Amino acid sequence: MKKYNYTPRKPKIEALVYSVPEVASLLDINLPRAYELARQPGFPAICVGKRVIVPKAAFEQWLERAVLDKQSYGAAESQ
Repeated sequence: MKKYNYTPRKPKIEALVYSVPEVASLLDINLPRAYELARQPGFPAICVGKRVIVPKAAFEQWLERAVLDKQSYGAAESQ
């Protein structure tokens, strides 16, 4: 009888946070600028020990607000 090696796959768990290098990549900015952004008031970064993380949902909300603020600022300037 043939013996099969079966290794169950671990379920893929989607991360709920971004690292600062991931944020830099998403925003197409360099890493020092991303860390500078993470220190800004209003940016949803959290320090966990020596690590800085950014919750995905909070980052997406921050980005939407930034886009809306930029659009409303541009509209106000053109009036």
